[in-house]
Amino acid sequence: MYVVVMGCGRVGASLAGALQRIGHDVAIIDRDENAFLRLDPTFDGLRIVGMGFDRDVLVKAGIERAEAFAAVSSGDNSNIIAARVARETFGVDKVVARIYDAKRAAVYERLGIPTVATVPWATDRFLHNLLRDDPTTKWRDPSGSVAVVLLEINDGWVGKKLTLLEESTRSRVAFIIRFGTGLLPDKKTVIQADDEIYVAAVSGTVAEAIALASNPPPSDD
Repeated sequence: MYVVVMGCGRVGASLAGALQRIGHDVAIIDRDENAFLRLDPTFDGLRIVGMGFDRDVLVKAGIERAEAFAAVSSGDNSNIIAARVARETFGVDKVVARIYDAKRAAVYERLGIPTVATVPWATDRFLHNLLRDDPTTKWRDPSGSVAVVLLEINDGWVGKKLTLLEESTRSRVAFIIRFGTGLLPDKKTVIQADDEIYVAAVSGTVAEAIALASNPPPSDD
């Protein structure tokens, strides 16, 4: 999927990196070129300098072929204008905006534009809304910093060690349900068919972990 992200602050940079790591093409817009320094050095998507609600800037970022758009700058007005331009002018189906003002957020939710406030798990929520995944979070600590989720793993993981899954998804396996019985794994535990694998992950990496687990494991090469 091709995604345009407006705003390269902490959330925008995190979101752009997460999207690229799970296989999507990304362009990111910011009016300050120095903001791109927040991106991971491995990020190779488009970097566009300009105002994200400007139509010419959006076109330069590839909005006409984008399947999703996230407005995550520090300004409510900029985010909602950009989101509406993406939705109403360019027909982007999946649009999400970061809104600080709860009253405004409620209004735009009614207009069909999902909004995300400045919560600790903002990156997870954006990935959820943009990709329409269902993280099936089973538990989250009171601060919102850590979540436990059930992974739906690709068949290619069967026969691989759990440690490889942990390294690849940046999560920690909490427990496994195998043949209806709970199991606390160790470093030697190998994934078997029909295992139900529950992992603990830090907020901001949950949706990414789920997406990575649904893909085949990395090559042994």
